[in-house]
Amino acid sequence: MKKIAVVYWSGTGNTEAMAESVAEGVKLDGCEVTTYSATEFSPDFMDDFDGVAFGCPSMGVEVLEEDEFEPMFLSCKDKLVGKKIALFGSYGWGDGEWMRDWEKDCIDSGAILVCNSVICNESPDDEAVQSCQALGKALAGI
Repeated sequence: MKKIAVVYWSGTGNTEAMAESVAEGVKLDGCEVTTYSATEFSPDFMDDFDGVAFGCPSMGVEVLEEDEFEPMFLSCKDKLVGKKIALFGSYGWGDGEWMRDWEKDCIDSGAILVCNSVICNESPDDEAVQSCQALGKALAGI
């Protein structure tokens, strides 16, 4: 059985709700899923999973959360080579620049993005929930 990790940081609960929907999508595809907050995840865990969904909201001037998520993610970058991943997150303003930059960083690091990233403005609506579930299914179907 494939094993998928869902790793996220959430300040307001929006990205956490998205992470829950991603995990539901993984389960719907019949795979094992483990959900971690950014502080619970370690680069040592990367090899234990067939795929990883990373979720982080846009912060400040459209960057990843800098105190917990970004340090964790940077510590995992060496493990991204050839790893199948998916990205998601919420934002309050802007046009998604943080996600485009994050996608480029992942690709430049050798990661394989298995599907389009999912972003939503503020709290996930029904469409965002469905998109997150589809992201989870895509990652599980690798």
